[in-house]
Amino acid sequence: MTESSRWPLGFQSAAILTIDFNDIHGILTQAPAVAGRDKTLSVWRYGTLRGVDRLLALLAEKQLQASWCLPAIVATEQPELIKRIVANGHEIACSGERHEDFSALSLEQQLASVTRGCDQLAQLTGKPIQGFRTPAGQWKPGLAEALMDQGIRWSSSWRGDDLPYFHPGTRLVELPMHYTLEDEPYFAFNLSPAIPPGQSRIAPYAETLANMTQDFQGFHRFGLCYLLRLHPEIIGTAGRIGLLRELIETLQQHNVWIATAEQVAAHWQTQPDNDFSHPAEVFTRITGGAHGLDA
Repeated sequence: MTESSRWPLGFQSAAILTIDFNDIHGILTQAPAVAGRDKTLSVWRYGTLRGVDRLLALLAEKQLQASWCLPAIVATEQPELIKRIVANGHEIACSGERHEDFSALSLEQQLASVTRGCDQLAQLTGKPIQGFRTPAGQWKPGLAEALMDQGIRWSSSWRGDDLPYFHPGTRLVELPMHYTLEDEPYFAFNLSPAIPPGQSRIAPYAETLANMTQDFQGFHRFGLCYLLRLHPEIIGTAGRIGLLRELIETLQQHNVWIATAEQVAAHWQTQPDNDFSHPAEVFTRITGGAHGLDA
């Protein structure tokens, strides 16, 4: 497969905007001790109160659709907000029924969480759910096959490449992530308890934009798939939304296919299976696929 034939309509590269919308449930998984601490939880509730609407407004202005990944509990607690997201043409993907550490669950428990989460999200949105992102932790061997049986067609949970690939033995498309293309490693911060442990950086906005822009230039040059992972409580602040605006405007100045995860995964289904030497195939042959390329 050549770079010129990789993407549809002659696009040189692809880009996907994904948004993790966990409200307070993500931090409760990461730091259970904050339960009941409303001052701390307000840091994460900000996304629900302000960040989501800022993201929706920016994406509407730029005429773009994103893929929103969330546990079903967020949708059941914020149904009107989810309806607005769907009404704006965005894709909803599942991160299970609740935000949980998948490393602590058996394969059966993982699948049950996904099944219940997809059912609840489909009922709320009126659309079948085709995408999945692990809320936290590692998934168990066999989950890729089980996800396909559930009707899931794409995952964005692993890393290990700059292009989509198939989970070995399946046609489940993985849309890989990179830490440098996430807002959380640059900006996540809470004073007490210290999140991240040992206290943070709050990275300079201009330098973060420069990093993400330089990454895009490389991805575009080599015809790759540039996937952003964003959080409403982080990128949706009054200042940082401007950073995202500038980044999107840079993307739109290039011959890049800015699509939803569902659209990119559907296109990738037309591509051949992984090459024998692909890291996911090598990893599976060596380890039996016991963990994954998501460390």
